Amino acid sequence: MSHIKLFIPGPVEVSEKTMRAFSRPMIGHRSKDFQALYADIHPKLQQIFYTKQPVFVSTSSAWGVMEGSIRNLVSKKVLTCMSGAFSDKWFDVAKKCGKSAEALQVDWGQPILPEAIEAKLATGEFDAVTLIHNETSTGTMNPLVDIAKVMRKFPDVQFIVDCVSSFTAMKIPFDELGIDLMLAGTQKALALPSGAALFTVSEKAFAKAATLKDRGYYFDFLEFKKNQESSMTPTTPSISHFYALQSKLEDMLTEGLDARYARHMENAKVTRAWVKDRGFAFFPKEGYESVTLTCVANNRGIDVAKLNSALKAKHSCVIDGGYGKIKGTSFRISHMGDESTENIRQLLGWIDGCLAEA
Repeated sequence: MSHIKLFIPGPVEVSEKTMRAFSRPMIGHRSKDFQALYADIHPKLQQIFYTKQPVFVSTSSAWGVMEGSIRNLVSKKVLTCMSGAFSDKWFDVAKKCGKSAEALQVDWGQPILPEAIEAKLATGEFDAVTLIHNETSTGTMNPLVDIAKVMRKFPDVQFIVDCVSSFTAMKIPFDELGIDLMLAGTQKALALPSGAALFTVSEKAFAKAATLKDRGYYFDFLEFKKNQESSMTPTTPSISHFYALQSKLEDMLTEGLDARYARHMENAKVTRAWVKDRGFAFFPKEGYESVTLTCVANNRGIDVAKLNSALKAKHSCVIDGGYGKIKGTSFRISHMGDESTENIRQLLGWIDGCLAEA
């Protein structure tokens, strides 16, 4: 099969080195070899999460851990911050888990502001808040640092943060920010195959989980913690993801985390400059654009499907034609993972060529 390179917001391209690691022969998941593998990667996972807490690998999409966070950490009422397709979905998940939930809803492309969260929490009705740091559907990045400052005023409220499409593209210090549950998917900026999630949990959150008796089993945070203490997982893991993580962590630490963050920012700046120069607009509110993907408002009315067909035929690559209710009226260009700035410049040149020929 011919390879179509992905410039979509996940899954993203996976390097040959990472795929070779992912394809290594199996070992027993209850063997000393697996314990050694997990023990090797664990301190490096703590390094990229900026935490002293245990870091877990879940064989699931990020949504598994997102549902798990509701089951483990909500007993009274959860405030779900909703600003796009994925954050909107968290409200539905909370209701389906039988939890009391209230929406803090803003228009797609608008950020969640700290003062809005503070006003809600001041009522005393909530014991948890869910926030998506980087809303992938709209390319909008919420002001996590400022929101974290507000959350410190409410120490009894669990702060649950989805960093699925921002993790490892910028520094997100778990311990320093006072987050209680932080999760990421493997298929975004980590540039690993899809199908696994990483997460870490505060001591406050572990204590809260211990008070809930209906947190289930597969995503029981206390089961993860108990097993991690002996470099094990509660259930059979995707061993291939552990091998791939080992390889990717080696790559990231060789590049240097600060250099990795700077590369992602430069990719974003180059893409944003292209958007402005070509007469397009940004879908997110100015100042809240994502670092890992650019969501472009299709104010020029181009045929996005036709553009993607041309990119696929001429250059064996694709971008994203917009998500959910903004499909077609927007398009998304991913510049995360292993992509160099040279790669992004080349992609933008290809788009220029295809649009000129349209």
